[in-house]
Amino acid sequence: MPKKQALTGKQKAAILLISLGPDVSAQVYKHLTEEEIEKLTLEISSVQKIDSRQKEEILEQFHQIALAQDYITQGGVGYAKTVLEKAMGEQEAANIIGRLTSSMQVRPFDFARKADPGQILNFIQNEHPQTIALVLSYLDSSQSAQVLSELPQEIQADIAKRIALMESTSPEIISQVEQILERHLSSTGTQDYTQTGGIPAVVEVLNGVDRSTERTILDALEIQDPDLAEEIKKRMFVFEDIVTLDNRAIQRVIREVENDDLRLSLKVASEEVKEIVFNNMSQRMAETFQEEMEFMGPVRLKDVEEAQTRTVAVIRQLEEVGEIVIARGGGDDIIV
Repeated sequence: MPKKQALTGKQKAAILLISLGPDVSAQVYKHLTEEEIEKLTLEISSVQKIDSRQKEEILEQFHQIALAQDYITQGGVGYAKTVLEKAMGEQEAANIIGRLTSSMQVRPFDFARKADPGQILNFIQNEHPQTIALVLSYLDSSQSAQVLSELPQEIQADIAKRIALMESTSPEIISQVEQILERHLSSTGTQDYTQTGGIPAVVEVLNGVDRSTERTILDALEIQDPDLAEEIKKRMFVFEDIVTLDNRAIQRVIREVENDDLRLSLKVASEEVKEIVFNNMSQRMAETFQEEMEFMGPVRLKDVEEAQTRTVAVIRQLEEVGEIVIARGGGDDIIV
């Protein structure tokens, strides 16, 4: 009898998503790239029949890998390996860790993400700005925001710019910085070859700092690199973030934004966004908006995105003049 051919990673992923059902699969898709979605969808469409034993094996593999990833988050690869060995034996533990590290690599500075931001600040505050930017790029955005807020104002913008412009970094350099930081924090860490930094990274950090720090950094960046500052500002508040505004702010936005722009902006918005906007209109206005949106017919995505950009620009202008508040980290956004 011929030996059954081993399944590829894509085939296993396809069977897993089919087994989990369309609702869960749709949530998973939100975290994938367009290329990954395309490949996975093609693989799912080619699945004819799923053997029940095969399905159970794949679900069990996924469960084991999820457990291992959770253990790594708690205490690193060494901790995960110890726990798994006690539960499943050395061989099975090695197999699980092997599958995990081949598909879900542990990011550098994993140990530092469990450290207190104050400890990290004490170590990196006197380092070269590029080293500081590298470390902050790999930390959780909330940690990076706290550290960046505590650094001297004269270097904050420079570090934010370096994070935004950072691309891939030599694994050797990452390893050196990681080992030094690891010794200072007396913890364990692992290394990989992942890419970090970029505008999305600095946006996450700036979204977590207090308003004063954000303004200081952006003002300095506007002088040093106006295009970069503008690109960062564009991404710091997107249309869907309107759900984070309070009712008074949303009502102010509704009054200021052109009705045509608001209708277009809501055309492809989530139900949560539509609900919160309509709830802050009069009943008559909400009904009129909904009717006009229904009769609008198909619209170009480009037109919707441009309308949302104009709407976000209005929101940012209202915040600049103190008419509304966009919630951020730090104490200066507390409303009393």
